[in-house]
Amino acid sequence: MSFPNPVGLSSFDQLSQEPSFDALIIVSSTIGFSHHEGIDAQIRNAAKTDHRVGKEIVFLHSDDCPGHRLIHAPTADLTRDVADVRDFGDAAKQAIEMAKNAGAVNPVIAVEGLPKHESFQEALSVAYLSACQSLWKPLEGREVVGEEKLEPVKTIGLLDPDNRLDINYLAAVESGRRLARDLCGTEPERMAPPKFAEYCEDAFKGSDVKVTVESDRADLEQKYPLLAAVARASQSVTRHQPRVVHLTYEGEGPIEQTLMFVGKAVTYDTGGADLKVGGHMAGMSRDKGGAAAVAGFMKTVAELKPKGIKVIGAIGAVRNSIGADCFVADEIITAHSGKRVRIGNTDAEGRLVMCDLLSHCRAQATNEANSQLFTIATLTGHAALTAGPYTIFVENAPARNNKLASNLQASGEIWGDCAEISRPRREDWKIIRPRSEADDLLSSNNGASVSVARGHQFPMTFLSVASGLDEHGQYSDKPLPYCHIDIAGSGVESGDWQHDKPTAAPVIALAGHFLKG
Repeated sequence: MSFPNPVGLSSFDQLSQEPSFDALIIVSSTIGFSHHEGIDAQIRNAAKTDHRVGKEIVFLHSDDCPGHRLIHAPTADLTRDVADVRDFGDAAKQAIEMAKNAGAVNPVIAVEGLPKHESFQEALSVAYLSACQSLWKPLEGREVVGEEKLEPVKTIGLLDPDNRLDINYLAAVESGRRLARDLCGTEPERMAPPKFAEYCEDAFKGSDVKVTVESDRADLEQKYPLLAAVARASQSVTRHQPRVVHLTYEGEGPIEQTLMFVGKAVTYDTGGADLKVGGHMAGMSRDKGGAAAVAGFMKTVAELKPKGIKVIGAIGAVRNSIGADCFVADEIITAHSGKRVRIGNTDAEGRLVMCDLLSHCRAQATNEANSQLFTIATLTGHAALTAGPYTIFVENAPARNNKLASNLQASGEIWGDCAEISRPRREDWKIIRPRSEADDLLSSNNGASVSVARGHQFPMTFLSVASGLDEHGQYSDKPLPYCHIDIAGSGVESGDWQHDKPTAAPVIALAGHFLKG
């Protein structure tokens, strides 16, 4: 599973010593190039006759550049209040495509005109990660056409005169993101639950991450009754049968922090008995982006091998099929926590897939060091409607008291993986309240989340209550910080779930906060 390897360059003079480099990409908010007088003069002279220079991306022939290829990629106006480090990433995406199309396979990226504000300190890293995002091609295409043809760029040099970059860290993050994109972006048969589990097993072979996979139907029904209900109609098709994937990493030395992630891997979501109609089923093979991000973050952990930390990933991989044996609204199912859950809508399946896994994590967390729990999912259309292309963190009171979401948000701002923050409110409990003595809570309303007030907050409340986590609030004897991460808006690049590239959000933000010390 290859990707363009980052190569640090401490000076422009190193390029003459590395003949393999074949293009220079300057991502800049200004005109010119401070590292070479000849190239600086060429860009300024070009700007006199070509008014596109400094306003849009241009390609110039240059005898002073590797491969004689010079690409100047301007950022947006960085004096705007809304400017952020992603402006460098956006320019790098355009530039790397131009370099690739021009025949470059080992380009170099340099950044110019950095604002002094600390929020731009990782601009070069963001440019690299954004370039890799642009260059990624779908797994199915690579397997049929070949990686060599579809992904010709082998290395990306990064001009880093201040020696600030951690090249190993960048490679580890991109390794995780690539795994996450592959898992999320692959069609529903190639990445059905058993194959999703197999891909995870292969990805962690020989690493410090232990992988175990549960597949026995009786065991799944006993340990994860809500997940098993969602998967019920898929059991008759062997290749669609559910899997629970456990990923565990334990670093060297005394464990000072435990991170527990639960990921939703609905490998195809028909909506179940509450069938998705009107063309809304297209793209539902990407309803596994949350679990893909969990696996991706674990891959980054495996590459970096941090000490003193334990990281646990629990993935529920199911297909929400429709058929004679599908679960239906009105059923009452007793969760692992003992809570009786009345099904409100079978198209609100993701919270059911994660709930029992979260309950098991909750039970384990009380015996672990400094536990923090997360669910990650492409959960609600309401999140995309509310925040557009941004991840949303919804945290409980213990997490808020620890500034968990705000710290993750700050990391995302620096690394270009931006997010918004929300919190549960008392109205959310009213939505899921029981309506009779027959059950303890309702899984969802029976309308689309986009039409319901607080449509992305109340599912977090359901997860908290149904998993038993609400019993570990800020006033309990054992408070447990919990943050639900909804990536329905950020999981693909621009909202087209059938065709757009997966982003691997929020792997970058998680890594920046927990692994970049």
